Amino acid sequence: MKNIILCLSTTLLATCLILPVCLQSQATQLAEQKNKQAELNLDDTKIIKQFFDEALTTRETYDLLDHLCNKIGHRLSGSEGAAKAVEWTAKVMTEYGFDKVYKQDVMVPNWKRGEKEVARIVGGTKTNLTVLALGMSVATPGEGLTAEVVEVQALEDLESLGEEKIKGRIVFYNRAADQRHIQTGAAYGGAVDQRSAGPSMAAKYGAVGVVIRSVGTAFDDVPHTGVTSYKDGIPKIPAAALGFQSADLLTEALKKNPNTKLFLKMSCQTLEDAPSHNVIGELTGSEFPDEIITIGGHLDSWDVGHGAHDDGAGCMQSIQVLRLFQKLGIKPKRTIRAVMFMNEENGTRGGKKYAELAEKNKENHLIALESDAGAFTPRGFGVTADDSTIDKFRSWLPYFNQNTISYIKKGGGGVDIGPLHRTLGTPTIGFIPDSQRMFDLHHSPSDVFSTVHPRELELGTASIASLIYFIDKYGL
Repeated sequence: MKNIILCLSTTLLATCLILPVCLQSQATQLAEQKNKQAELNLDDTKIIKQFFDEALTTRETYDLLDHLCNKIGHRLSGSEGAAKAVEWTAKVMTEYGFDKVYKQDVMVPNWKRGEKEVARIVGGTKTNLTVLALGMSVATPGEGLTAEVVEVQALEDLESLGEEKIKGRIVFYNRAADQRHIQTGAAYGGAVDQRSAGPSMAAKYGAVGVVIRSVGTAFDDVPHTGVTSYKDGIPKIPAAALGFQSADLLTEALKKNPNTKLFLKMSCQTLEDAPSHNVIGELTGSEFPDEIITIGGHLDSWDVGHGAHDDGAGCMQSIQVLRLFQKLGIKPKRTIRAVMFMNEENGTRGGKKYAELAEKNKENHLIALESDAGAFTPRGFGVTADDSTIDKFRSWLPYFNQNTISYIKKGGGGVDIGPLHRTLGTPTIGFIPDSQRMFDLHHSPSDVFSTVHPRELELGTASIASLIYFIDKYGL
């Protein structure tokens, strides 16, 4: 009993000693926070609040996205939907009265999916699988393709198997995205090589076709498409993605029978390149008009779903950033451009053309921001710039509500603004929303308008507008 009392007394004493330290630490943090708040510029604080108030109450970003998704739909480069989206976004920005609205001509790939794909395990119950052709894939023969399947986990496995075990077969890349990553973009990046490089690697060893486990984080049976890249000098073979549950069915069938065959039928084709456009709207700078701040997303999407998160949301946010400046009567010091890039998904022609013309016209691009990670709750920004610029950006964090932007990390950008960085050395920013649902929807029929929450979308718009406001006012 004495020992118990002694332990209790020791515990109480430790608690009494620690508690004041903890309370003092909390008090110190609160005091620091109050000091930071007290140091904030009241005019800037007012503007940032107005950005969020306006976006959340009018929901113009959400209304624009509704039209893009439900009135126009998916927008694969070279398609009728892409052409309609070009004309409509130009019309929207013109009607808003932006200082300049114009298009940049760009030739884009013109790939067509064709009839609905079919994948079926041959023998036994002839199990049908959910499947989507990978972007830029070639078709199967008209009657379809039937072959034994060899399952691998990584591209490196092909070398160890060799031509003897691969030739004449369909290679099944069965590596799932690693669910242990909290930031799901890392999970996607760790699995996407089997989609992009897998078909050519398999063809090198004589494979006649490829199927992959969809590169995504959901456990449903919705397949995810995405571009594949064929290498010159290697035969092009049909390539498709299976839904997660369908991939499970195929791997179980192979465990029972290593000689399992798969039937695959696809009618996709690649036509001649088609004319298209980047669409650009500008607010001209009042003091430094030759210093350009680019914000944008890609207007094209895959030909399944609506492309709501990837990347209709980023495009509509970019337009609305300019619109918020306009509605609040803020005349920017520097020229701010909203750019709807074309052909990010299967060629990046729009981003390359934008950089090419920027170099040709000797434009001075101060910085470029891309929103292409979904319409989810904002979390932070990733910045590729020198340390002093990143430190300056971090000094603005106290202006953001802690439930929106809470960090600015080193390293970030986007596929469309990457060519601008490589060509002109332009610093780049990537908008980072919460990532947990993005790769459940990404490149799939599930990426539809109904999955977008209006408040999350508008919080992103206001967050981007706020950062652009600070960059415009205070420079890098």
